[in-house]
Amino acid sequence: MDIHNPNQELTQIDQLLVHQQVELLEALIGYESNNKYEIKNSLGQRVYFAAEENDCCTRNFCGAARSFTMTIIDNTGREIIRLIRPFRCSACCFPCCLQKLEVQAPPGNTIGYVKQNWHPCLPKFTIQNEKEEDVLKVHGPCIPCSCCSDVNFELKALDEQSVVGRISKQWSGLVKEYFTDADNFGVQFPMDLDVKIKAVILGACFLIDFMFFEDKGNKH
Repeated sequence: MDIHNPNQELTQIDQLLVHQQVELLEALIGYESNNKYEIKNSLGQRVYFAAEENDCCTRNFCGAARSFTMTIIDNTGREIIRLIRPFRCSACCFPCCLQKLEVQAPPGNTIGYVKQNWHPCLPKFTIQNEKEEDVLKVHGPCIPCSCCSDVNFELKALDEQSVVGRISKQWSGLVKEYFTDADNFGVQFPMDLDVKIKAVILGACFLIDFMFFEDKGNKH
């Protein structure tokens, strides 16, 4: 894969649909399993598959705050993106250890970061390139509750005024929302955006899922 164009599939895409797969054992008894996702284009065609790599103890004792490595593969089974989230506290009272996600594409080659910004009540993040230079901002609602409606995290320019896209947690219906933590997301960004930054925004979608929607006990 071209190291300067790590994800050619994203070149002609301005929207992605991320569907977390429902694990039967997790739904029935609450046993936390590794998350798996299908990533589709706007036509519903699968372009990627994502799978969390984690151990049983980390998943079930650290819960949604757990560290993880997320492997994203294309339809040929080739790993094209790797997401790495270290364990960090996300509470607003600890601004010195906020969330950070590293995005590699191909694996071993860092192309950007998602960093949580401190704010007393609003979820805020910065999308950065491989040099840790700010590129875009992400702003979420004060209370990211998914009860009966979509939850939108707006993708903004650095002036924090112009909205250029969004990451949306989509309402999945009462039964699925209540009994599982399997989520659906929509990701929208400009078609002409740098393909590497598109991959970083996709990484932001997974970080947001873990931080705000992974624990079904906190959904309502």
